Amino acid sequence: MNKNVFVVGFMLFAIFFGAGNLIFPPKLGLDSGVAFWPAIIGFVVTGVGLPLLGILVATHYKGGYKKALEEIHPWISLLLLGAIYLTIGPFFAIPRTAATAFDMAVIPFIGEVDPVSLFLFTLAYFGITLWVSLNPTKMVDRIGSILTPVLLVSIIALVLRTMSLLMGGEAVHTTTAMKTPLVDGFLEGYQTMDALAAFAFSVVVMNAIRAKARKGESLTKQATAASAIAAVALGIIYIAIGWIGNKMPLSAETISEVADSGQNLGVFILNNAAMQAFGELGRSLLGLIVTLACLTTSIGLVVATASYFHSVFEKISYRTYAIVFTLIGFGLANQGLNAVISKSIPVLLILYPISMTAMLVLLVNLVMPLSRLARGVPIVLVTVVSILSVMGSDLVANLPLKMYSMEWLPFAVVGAVIGFAISKTQKVPA
Repeated sequence: MNKNVFVVGFMLFAIFFGAGNLIFPPKLGLDSGVAFWPAIIGFVVTGVGLPLLGILVATHYKGGYKKALEEIHPWISLLLLGAIYLTIGPFFAIPRTAATAFDMAVIPFIGEVDPVSLFLFTLAYFGITLWVSLNPTKMVDRIGSILTPVLLVSIIALVLRTMSLLMGGEAVHTTTAMKTPLVDGFLEGYQTMDALAAFAFSVVVMNAIRAKARKGESLTKQATAASAIAAVALGIIYIAIGWIGNKMPLSAETISEVADSGQNLGVFILNNAAMQAFGELGRSLLGLIVTLACLTTSIGLVVATASYFHSVFEKISYRTYAIVFTLIGFGLANQGLNAVISKSIPVLLILYPISMTAMLVLLVNLVMPLSRLARGVPIVLVTVVSILSVMGSDLVANLPLKMYSMEWLPFAVVGAVIGFAISKTQKVPA
């Protein structure tokens, strides 16, 4: 394993480790109480397992997901990938990174949300994002070699100090116990958006490896190794900051006050941990961690989204896309963190099942070649079911696995069988 693999692996960790990765595990840890381990395992499955699987699947298809989905049908590729890129890009994930960074790096010092401060912070934040994004060939070195080591050292310092203070403490019991902690953790992992981001970042990873690979080296093996490095780092950090949330002694009254004030509970827990660990210095350290984590993700998302749309609509330059998407993220970030998160949840609940279905059929296709119908019908069926489910339709209310939010899975299997049967009957080409 050479140095370039570590650099790309660190870059992948940094761009995955963004806003949701910071604020969701501590809240899950608090909510899970004595059921911490099944809850955090569920979170790691969707927060680490699915993104890793997504990267690995893409590396086995020449042209990545774009070409693989175009072979099923061009419209499936355009609509699904277009929706994914816009969701993890300018409309949700990019503005969320900036809003989270402001909430955790600035508000602790000014005391309350100030529209002018938010505007000035996001102006500087997106200025840096655009500067790095306009020259993506240097992104790997800037993120993998410079920003990520600083990010890792900062995170490790905060985690080790806080864990030493909380060691031996009992898990906090919340007023509402989790009935299905594994499933709850699984669903909470959706909000990191990392499984969706894998569709985008797989292109960034492959381009980075191609640019640095020596002649004769296997791109797939290097991508696998880089993904494994990122996955191990992500898993350790998730569990550590989730554990901090689980052990943080917060009273029911404090939790209620945080909720009533409109603050994000994950943000509050991390700020509280930083104060306990390092006092006032802790706020600065946490601000550094958050800003770096969110900034690296924002840069990766702008590069990936602009690259994708430029590859589809080539008449518009990459530079123009990067500027437009950065400006959209800048505008939406000024709505505030809670507004961005609340608007993203319904979209994620629709896109995740569709994306996981696409990922799974392409994975199966590597082992057992499937016809285009056997790959396409499951995606179409799951799309319909996901939309109806989020709309609250009675047609899906009593479906099997609905209580686990996995009602789409049987339709994915049935769709593959139907597609396979039709292709055999009509002799549709593979």
